[in-house]
Amino acid sequence: MNCLDRYILTTFSRIFLLSTAAFSGLYLLVDFFEKVDNFLENDAAPLLYVLYFTSKLPLIITQVLPLAILMGVFMTLGGFSRTSELTAMRAGGLSLWRIAAPLLIVSVGMSIFLLLASEFIVPASARTMSQIYDVEVKGKPEANLRRENVWFREGSDIVHVRLALPENRSLKGITIYRTDDAFRLTSRLDALEAVYVNEQWLFQQVSERHFALTTGEPTGLQLHGEMLFSLGKTPDDFAVPSEKNLELGIRELSEMIDRLRAEGYNATRYRVDLQARMATPFACIILAFLGIPFALQKGRGASLAMGITVSVAIGFSYFILQSMLQALGYSSVLPPAVAGWSANLLFGLLSLWLLLSVRE
Repeated sequence: MNCLDRYILTTFSRIFLLSTAAFSGLYLLVDFFEKVDNFLENDAAPLLYVLYFTSKLPLIITQVLPLAILMGVFMTLGGFSRTSELTAMRAGGLSLWRIAAPLLIVSVGMSIFLLLASEFIVPASARTMSQIYDVEVKGKPEANLRRENVWFREGSDIVHVRLALPENRSLKGITIYRTDDAFRLTSRLDALEAVYVNEQWLFQQVSERHFALTTGEPTGLQLHGEMLFSLGKTPDDFAVPSEKNLELGIRELSEMIDRLRAEGYNATRYRVDLQARMATPFACIILAFLGIPFALQKGRGASLAMGITVSVAIGFSYFILQSMLQALGYSSVLPPAVAGWSANLLFGLLSLWLLLSVRE
């Protein structure tokens, strides 16, 4: 790294850190006034205020980082243009891309950081935040690990579980309806209880009834004291899915989608959220590219007020567009991938067009 790169990154870092702190502080202030009534109504201890908003900081920082990147790029290049340093750099034979390269590399690094944070840091902090706000402040009971009347599909079988107790690794009142390719009932298996042993379910007090395909009349009955059965699910799969999407990492969200689709449920909303979760971190790169032409166009007029106005306007436009596209994805108007990534594509094309216009 040469002296020029260090100078550019030092200037950018100061603006970026100040922007991150300012945007995070404003976010916290608004959220505090929105939540403080609930804290006061439930006579929450002062420590809970601190713990709640501290646990929310990772989520807030990941949401304001793209805005801070945009403002950092805009104010850095705009400041160089205002002091004629940008003119001196270009007169020295440096291209615009060479000057902006350190800023773009940092934006790539921030995108990778946000992607990792959305997988490992944000879900954990979101669970802590929900625990504090829902359980300790509002007094809601913690999720009880039991599920009643669970229905799901396992291949061509329809499975009903009267009561699932994942903490005891057991199921109560299991009924399995087996069907053929034409969805005609071939047999019905009833078990009083099932216990998870060696990655299989041990069914107890089992009765198995067979039916004629043409008439549906019973053709036979078999009784079993015990029967090993590969149900395709573990006790953890029956735990109450109390987590909000925000409390799930990308991998966990993908696993939930696969599980819901295998059980025959509509997972469109989760698929859209997954695509948006993977696309949002790359907003750092897109907004960094978008900040370059705006900084060059404003030139000597790139003041702090201008930087804040441009950054907030562009950032909110991006997130509003992304929210609209996600809503269209939820209603199945757009495919999940299109709903999740279109905002990046549109803003990326806009930044490319502005960059070409500036260079011309």
